[in-house]
Amino acid sequence: MPDSRPATPAQLKVKEAMDARDALATALTRAGIQLPAMDIRTPWAEGARYAFVHLGQCSAPVAHALAEVITRGASR
Repeated sequence: MPDSRPATPAQLKVKEAMDARDALATALTRAGIQLPAMDIRTPWAEGARYAFVHLGQCSAPVAHALAEVITRGASR
């Protein structure tokens, strides 16, 4: 049975970050790029404004491929 309680601000921030991570992963996959790890990080401090999409580490070739895709998209 689904939880009928309203989501807390922190839960909404995590959901927003998860949706952004998933959208970015989909876009990168379409461009032929895969980052080794994409995760959600939360500062958990009182009053934290955001949950963060952590892109992890990537190799130099992947970083260059990502830069090329961004440059091509920015020039449109």
